[in-house]
Amino acid sequence: MTLAKRAAAVGAVALAVASLQPVSANAADTRVVGGTPAAQSEFPFMVHLSMGCGGALYKKDVVLTAAHCMEGSGPNRSITVTAGVSDLNSAAAIKVKSTKVKVAPGYDGSGKDWALIKLARPIDKPTLKITTTTRYNRGMFTIAGWGDPSEGAGTGTTKLQKATVPFVADRVCKRHYGNQLISKEELCAGWQRGATDTCQGDSGGPMFRKDDAGKWIQVGIVSWGDGCARTGVPGVYTEVSTFAKDIARAASAL
Repeated sequence: MTLAKRAAAVGAVALAVASLQPVSANAADTRVVGGTPAAQSEFPFMVHLSMGCGGALYKKDVVLTAAHCMEGSGPNRSITVTAGVSDLNSAAAIKVKSTKVKVAPGYDGSGKDWALIKLARPIDKPTLKITTTTRYNRGMFTIAGWGDPSEGAGTGTTKLQKATVPFVADRVCKRHYGNQLISKEELCAGWQRGATDTCQGDSGGPMFRKDDAGKWIQVGIVSWGDGCARTGVPGVYTEVSTFAKDIARAASAL
């Protein structure tokens, strides 16, 4: 079984290589497979990271993403965050540099896959609220990203893609992943038939749904998976509710 984090390789086609799919520390990375183009401003909280990952605005000057996309905590001015557009080539794109990164305490490549990026200046776009309880960790979720359109494509896309995937219970998810799934820290989602999933380049992007008030709320972070959109193989996402308090504390300290 080939498990991989869903971050994309950075190179000449970096803008085209963002992905939403999660992968384990010993696997390859991936984009939204089986998706459709998102409309401009449909998900205004979405951001693209220059190393080939995704993220969401947690605060106007803080991005929530995956730990495996980062090289560690501390001062970091090397990341370019692109926001405000669905098409990365748009002249309207907002580009802001990072100043600091905070990786989840204790992150070692397995579980705890979250990180925060402090921005040099605020981005005047809506933020994405994160869930603080498990009540929204069910039902249908939306995934979005600029990652690969199919497993192994390695091309990504410059236009944001979106798709819908259902919750998969831990007991079902473990039929494929076994003890590699950390139930208290990770959440699974995907169709039994496959065909729709996050992939390389989607790492760090949000998995979200509507709350009781009809507002978007983030329940997961694209982390890892076995390939992309394979039959009977769900994607694995960081369970945001587990780390909500830690994320809030870390954001306040940035």
